[in-house]
Order: sequence, then structure tokens, then C-alpha cells
Amino acid sequence: MNKVGVSAIALASLLMATGTAAYGQAAHMRWDIISLGGSPTCASAGGIASAIAQDGSMIVLHGSGTFVAPAGGGGEASAVTGGGDWETFDASSNSTGSGTYSVTGLVRWEEAAGTLPICDNIGNVADVRSGLAVLRIGYSDGSRGVLVVSCHLPVGAPDTIFEGVRASKGYVDYWNGTAPVPGVDANRTNFHVQ
Repeated sequence: MNKVGVSAIALASLLMATGTAAYGQAAHMRWDIISLGGSPTCASAGGIASAIAQDGSMIVLHGSGTFVAPAGGGGEASAVTGGGDWETFDASSNSTGSGTYSVTGLVRWEEAAGTLPICDNIGNVADVRSGLAVLRIGYSDGSRGVLVVSCHLPVGAPDTIFEGVRASKGYVDYWNGTAPVPGVDANRTNFHVQ
């Protein structure tokens, strides 16, 4: 090969590497189970969300935290913070346990389209994102599980995305989410780019 050919290959390799670095940067994100309130209505940290198991028992969660998703999207990571409170109920709404949980790892993060058309007390509204985060968690009673946080922003998010949480605790899978209901301040989430 001549010097021009080698230089062209070197330049192309440099451009691809530079483009990959710009595209494939790690995503620094914050997640929240949110509350909606005030006048005008604003999103705030400190909300509540629930999910239901096969037999009708339920888990109720509060929480927030951060994670760093690896470059290129998806992937597992241990760069996580956060957690919150949990309480479980049997099918007759009797409390069966409560405590705290801590996030121990990120299983997967996928960002999606969407915008938030209301004010935001957590961060800059331009930094809010729809998406799906799957987090490993440890409960204060020694059990382990997974927390799935999903945000379907009201404008422009694909309808295949659900809004709310799903969770597992030990062998119990709280797979049936509780959808947000207009006028009820529960079962809403969001993500912010940090």
C-alpha cells in the first residue's frame, strides 16, 4: 500500500474511534418514584408505586437513586446509589412486612423518546427521559430481588412502555403493575440525565 492509502485508513480509523467515543459515552441517570402535585402540577421526588403478585398480594415502594449505564447502552453495572422503603400486603390488604431496600446493581438501562409537559421539581425538565431500568436490590430483611422502573412520559413516548414499577422479593414476583389513574397520586416514575 502507498502512503496515501495508509493515511486514509488511519484517518478513517481515527474518525470511527472518535465517533464511537462521542456516541458511546456512559449514561449517568437518576430514577425516581414521583409524586404529582401543586398548582401548577409539578413532578417531585417522594412518590409511591405498587405492583401485584399472582395471588393478589402487593408490594408498595417509595424510592430514588442513580446509576451509570455502560457506554453504548444497556449492560450491567455496579455504579449505583439509592433505594427506599417497601411494605408488602397479602390479598386481604393485611401488612405482611416492611423495611428498606438498597440498590446493589444495574442489570439494564434502555432510554426511549418522550417529553414531560409539566414543571419538574427534581431537575431540569429538558433532562427528563422515558425508559426502562432493571435494578438488583437487597431488602432489609435479607431477601433479594429486582426492581423494574419504567417511565412512559406523556408526550411522544412509545405506547409499548408501561408507567410504574414491577418488583420481585425472594421467590415472589410482583409482575402485575398498578397503572396510574388520573387524580390519584401514585404509580408514576421518571428518569433524569445527570
